Amino acid sequence: MSTSPSPLDPDIAARLKRDSAGLVAAIVQQHDTREVLMLGWMDDEALHRTLTEGRVTYWSRSRQVYWRKGDTSGHVQHVRSVAIDCDGDALLVTVDQVGAACHTGDRTCFEAGDLRAQVATA
Repeated sequence: MSTSPSPLDPDIAARLKRDSAGLVAAIVQQHDTREVLMLGWMDDEALHRTLTEGRVTYWSRSRQVYWRKGDTSGHVQHVRSVAIDCDGDALLVTVDQVGAACHTGDRTCFEAGDLRAQVATA
């Protein structure tokens, strides 16, 4: 993770509320179907790369390295838009997903099973 000054536009950097590790959650969604694909983590450098390269880059908390989705798997995420939430502590990245989004080979990381929540009736 980068320890140098932020490569982001100062206005964007000022809006981010990073966790103690300097990271912001990035929710990834398929742009046309709105299907939620995965959750990743970004620091300023990963967000900068995502905003400027057209492909999504994350910070791996386990491996402590940057990784660009699809470089080894071929399951590329082409950026369509990036938005920041009202609190500045989460990003919504809409993508055109090629292949599986999850490292397990599933389309999304949320196919691990429904937790059977009680459904509210309005």
